[in-house]
Amino acid sequence: MTELNLKKVIEDLLNTFLDAGKISLDLREVGLIKKIKSDNTPVSNGDLEVNEIISKKISSLTPDIPIISEEVSDNKNLTDLKDFWLIDPIDGTYDYINGLDEFTINAGLIIDKKPIAGLIYAPAKKRMFFSYERDSSFELINGQRVKLDSSKNFDKENIKFVSYSNKVKPDIEKIHKDLKVKSFVRMKSSLKFCVIAAGEFDGYVAEPRACEWDIAAGHAILQGAGGIITDFDGNEILYGKKNFKNSSIILKCKGLL
Repeated sequence: MTELNLKKVIEDLLNTFLDAGKISLDLREVGLIKKIKSDNTPVSNGDLEVNEIISKKISSLTPDIPIISEEVSDNKNLTDLKDFWLIDPIDGTYDYINGLDEFTINAGLIIDKKPIAGLIYAPAKKRMFFSYERDSSFELINGQRVKLDSSKNFDKENIKFVSYSNKVKPDIEKIHKDLKVKSFVRMKSSLKFCVIAAGEFDGYVAEPRACEWDIAAGHAILQGAGGIITDFDGNEILYGKKNFKNSSIILKCKGLL
């Protein structure tokens, strides 16, 4: 994997993500075809179409690296994975289906069980984030790349977090208190990682929930912006776990390190 040009791979994927985002919005405009999966979560033809678009491009760029996607069964039975892609074609399907705007398109590259590059696009918000190594995370704004710094707006007297719920559980509330969090805002999808990487919020806490494809791209982007993600005990988050299930996670901007 040392011969892999991460910068080129990620930059070659940018237009694919922008195109996939446009298609996701076009499909929603004409009316999505919705189904309920076996795990009782929704999926649409938009999820599947985006998955096909980005998977095809990724396969052409890195044909020897397997792809694990939320929406297909391919490769999910592989064990002892070290190098692989994790794709969540639409994270925040509820928002997507219901005309809301926090859904995202995600792909994270895992090498030696660690996230080293990622892309997240929020089509309805027109926000494109990407990273290809430490200290190299960006947002594409008006065609120009803007380097991300998770601590650029940090104020230790006004620490702001995001949360997946309006009401946090006791374990999370304790961590908020320990970190002197003054306020939190509910936010859906992997956009949480991006706004922390951009310095708009300072952190996020979640008990074990969801799967690795929900966090891999965001992990790489936050890491490239100087932030960190660990479990509740401060352990590094590694990927390729059984059933690709997440551990507990704490996201922190650089100012909280």
